[in-house]
Amino acid sequence: MPVYLFWGEDTYRLSKAVQALHQEVLDPEWLSFNLDKIDVASGSDGTASVIQGLNQVMTPPFGLGHRLVWLTNPLVGATADLLPEFERTLPDLPPTSHLLLTQTTKPDGRSKLTKLLQKQAQVTEFALIPPWKTAQILQMVKRAAHDLEVPLTQAAGEQLADAVGNDTRRLYGELEKLKLYSLSSDAQNNTKRIGLEIVQHLVSSTTQNSLQLAETIRQGQTDQALGLVAELLNLNEPGLKIVATLIRQFRTWLWVKLMVVSGEQDERVIARAAEVGNPKRIYFLKQAVQTVTCQQLRQSLSCLLDLEVALKQGEAPRSTLITTVVEMSHICQANPILS
Repeated sequence: MPVYLFWGEDTYRLSKAVQALHQEVLDPEWLSFNLDKIDVASGSDGTASVIQGLNQVMTPPFGLGHRLVWLTNPLVGATADLLPEFERTLPDLPPTSHLLLTQTTKPDGRSKLTKLLQKQAQVTEFALIPPWKTAQILQMVKRAAHDLEVPLTQAAGEQLADAVGNDTRRLYGELEKLKLYSLSSDAQNNTKRIGLEIVQHLVSSTTQNSLQLAETIRQGQTDQALGLVAELLNLNEPGLKIVATLIRQFRTWLWVKLMVVSGEQDERVIARAAEVGNPKRIYFLKQAVQTVTCQQLRQSLSCLLDLEVALKQGEAPRSTLITTVVEMSHICQANPILS
């Protein structure tokens, strides 16, 4: 059945999937006649917009190709009135008409409308990889590099993963840049692999500065931490991206500390629990958490989660970040009995 529900926070991959669907079902010569995009607002206007889209998708296409009706955010604030409309429309869709529903938020699994779509539609999730799952991010980098035919060394791939994090849009942009560099710098030998130094030179890494920020906070160096916050914001680094890196680092430290305190000695077991891709990193992580307690790391992580919520609610990034960094530095400055 030609019904699709795309959802998730990875808007880049979602938009690429939408483009692929456009190319698959629409004839370019008849695009303006057979593509309808409706941005659905919440409330009664939203209900009317969805009903308009359902009526439109029942119309046969003009000329060649198929018809595609695209509704954005149709399930956000959807009312019960829409359920019978979908129940009546979906079974009778013409084979040449396609209905696409997209949204960034997860559909409410308790809703009868969502349950209907799960049965009747092709549901695809485009979730962002959590920033602390570095092994998965590295695999994503490797897959993207393979798809774009960018010959990266292992070290270059790891550096690129550290630089872009879970930002898929930036990943593909940086890989396109590296591919152009590879082709222009070595036209006679395109099989040459791109190494660490090239990635360090061409790909700016504010993630590394965010990791330095995490280190200074852990060491209770308030002045240095505030300087790094100012530097990152002056480089237009998004506040939520800074927070994502800090959460990833403090979460890793907390897991390592908990495993060490529990008496675990096997670095591979600790690496698995902390979701660290390279077990050799555990030695250095164990050294880093020697001077902080589980309680300090828990409190710091709690501060970061509160900060993330505040930023998503529209708080000013600079003042909110500064306040939280000062609070976390003071937490880590305390010198209780280490545990």
